[in-house]
Formats: sequence, structure tokens, C-alpha cells
Amino acid sequence: MTEQFISSLQNPKVKQLVALQQKSAERRKSGLFVVEGRRELEHCIEGGFLIDSIFHCPEIGGIVPTQLPDGVKRYEVSPEVYEKIAYRGGTEGIMATVKMRQIELDDLQLGDSPLIVVVESVEKPGNLGAILRSADAAAVDAVIVCDPLTDLYNPNLIRSSVGGFFSVPSVATTSTKCIDFLKRHNIRILTAQLQDSRLYYDTDMRHATAIIMGTEATGLTDQWRQAADAHIRIPMLGRIDSLNVSVSAAILMFEAVRQRKS
Repeated sequence: MTEQFISSLQNPKVKQLVALQQKSAERRKSGLFVVEGRRELEHCIEGGFLIDSIFHCPEIGGIVPTQLPDGVKRYEVSPEVYEKIAYRGGTEGIMATVKMRQIELDDLQLGDSPLIVVVESVEKPGNLGAILRSADAAAVDAVIVCDPLTDLYNPNLIRSSVGGFFSVPSVATTSTKCIDFLKRHNIRILTAQLQDSRLYYDTDMRHATAIIMGTEATGLTDQWRQAADAHIRIPMLGRIDSLNVSVSAAILMFEAVRQRKS
């Protein structure tokens, strides 16, 4: 395929890439998001996402993946342009615009005893990305983001997931719809909370389970507390009364893994 060379910082493609990195409204409008780095791009392609365009800078090591699908638009860019469009450093001179994938709750393919992580109103995209990274490691069936305060295609989320975003099905929805979905599929709801709770390792997670996480500042809403089948907590033995939400989620995921492997 013919490859266009871009050297001007005023090129419309450059301006679009910057907007996609910085503005969720631009991502929603275009249906595109940005993936940076060779490893992340490989995970993206392996995950079945559709690549729209590739931008690479050979002078700083940008090598186009050999498994690139046919029909993808290709652009070589100058080092100055790449510096302008890159959201972060150390991305090996390669990035792509990728088509968003809209997954609904009923699109999830769940087995007999799924393990699901639900996060309610978590604001920091880095925390969501870290949860997805752990979810991949724990072979979680899905991550459901309820009443999100950041979009799932935020570049910080993509980066911090280290590929987990592309391997773990992720759905954004409301808490009301999620509770209804979990109840309809007979998935046990375990809410992580300090009040009226039992230690997480004393709670059965061997069967269909959803682990529900809230924000570090305010925790879960009453809607989730009332919908829960059990309330669980991680023992806090020091002076601090909470962990980062991504750390807490990882502990609980791997407790489920431990129980299921026993």
C-alpha cells in the first residue's frame, strides 16, 4: 500500500491524533482511539480490534507490524511530528488509530462459573487500567465499569493496562443495569466494604462471582450494598484504613483464583 510521509505539524492527521489523545469528545465523535507502542499494538491486533491507520517513525525505531491487516492506511512521520503526536515517551516510534468496539452486557460470553470484576464510578483511568492488567493475569471473564467517570478509551487507561484492555472484555453501563444482569445470571454479588463485612478469605468465591469495588474516597453506593449477597473486606492492620482500589481488586481476584485452584 502507498505510504504517505507527514512532516508538517499542521497536517490535519497530526491535529486529529492530538485531539484523540486529549479529548474524549473527539474519540466519541470519530469512533477512534489511539494505541501507542509495539507491544500494545500487537496485543490490540491479537485482540481482534480493527486498525484504522498506522503512524511510524523509522528514525526512532518505528517498525510496522508484519501481521498488519490489509487495508490499513499507513503514514511515515518525521521525528518532530512523532514527538508532537506521542502521548508518552518510549513508544518505539509506532502508534495507530483504532476503531472503538462497543460491547453491551448481553454480548458477554460467560461460562458456568464466571469471575467478574465490577467497578463503580472509579475516576482515575490509571486505576482502571491496572485493574484490567490484573484481570488479565487472573483470567477474569469481564470487567464492568458502572457509572464511569472516565471513558474506557482514555490513553492513560490503555497504557496502564499493558494490553489487558485488549484481552479482557470491558463494558461501561449503569449500576442498575449491571445489578439486573448479575441477578438474571445468578452471579453472586460480593461488595468490598468495611462496614458489616467478613474477611474475604472466609467467603466462597468458587462459583459464579462478581467482585464489586467502589472509589477509595466514598466506597460503594447504597444501591450496591443492598444488592449484595455478601460483604467482604481486606484486613487493615496498620494506621491506614484503605488500599488503592486496583491493589484491593487484585487481592480479591487472586483469592478467587486460589479457591478455584484448590
